[in-house]
Amino acid sequence: MNNSFNNNENNSENSSFYQEEEGKQDEQKQKKMMVLLDKIYSKVINGLPGTKSCEELAEEYLRKYKKPEIAAKKFIKNQITKCTTSGFITGLGGLLTLPVTIPANITSVLYVQMRMIATLAVIGGYNLNDDEVQTLVYLSLVKSGVTDICKSVGIQVTNKFVTLNLLKKVPGTVLTKINQKVGFRLITKFGEKGVVNLVKVVPVLGGIVGGGVDWIGTKQIADNAYKKFLLNNFE
Repeated sequence: MNNSFNNNENNSENSSFYQEEEGKQDEQKQKKMMVLLDKIYSKVINGLPGTKSCEELAEEYLRKYKKPEIAAKKFIKNQITKCTTSGFITGLGGLLTLPVTIPANITSVLYVQMRMIATLAVIGGYNLNDDEVQTLVYLSLVKSGVTDICKSVGIQVTNKFVTLNLLKKVPGTVLTKINQKVGFRLITKFGEKGVVNLVKVVPVLGGIVGGGVDWIGTKQIADNAYKKFLLNNFE
C-alpha cells in the first residue's frame, strides 16, 4: 500500500518536473522567436545589402501604378512569383545572418514574408517606425484575427473589430504582449509543419535543397496584409 502511494507520489513529482522543464523550454523558444522577429523587422526596414528597402519598393510601385490599391496588387503578384521561384530562399542564406540559433530556412521565410507585409503597409500609407504598425506587421504573419488576439491580452474592444486608433492608444507593454502571442503562434506553426515543409523543396541528386517559399501560405499572408493595410480591415 505504502509502495503504491510512494510510486504515485514519485510519478506526480516527475510529471511536475517535466512540465516545468517543458514550460522553461517553451519560454526560451518564445524569447528566441521575439529576438528573431525584431531583428528581421530591422533588416526589413533597412534592406539587406544589394536589396531595396520597403520604402524604396513601395515608392517604386506607387510611382509606376499611381493608385495604392493597384500598386499593392501588382506588388503582391510580382513578389509571390519571385519568392516562390526555385533557389530564391537559398540565395538569401549568405545575406541574412542573424545571431539567433534558429534554422536558416525559417529566418529566410520570415524575412521574405515580413518584407512583403511591410512593403504593403508603406504602400497603404503606414509608418513602419510606429510601434502599432510593427505589431500589425507581426500579426499579418499568423492566421489568428487581430481582434481575437487583442482581446486575449485584455484590450477592451467596444466596436465589433479593433481599429487603428484603438491600437495607437494601447501602451507599449501591451503591444509587446501581442507580439509575444504572435511569436508563440509561429513556434506552434513551425512545430506542426516542420522546418522542411515551410519551404518548397526541389529534389536534386543526393538530397533536397530549399527552393522557394510556399505559394499558398505566402498568398494567404499577402491577402491578409492587403486587407489590413489597404482596406483598413483589422478583423
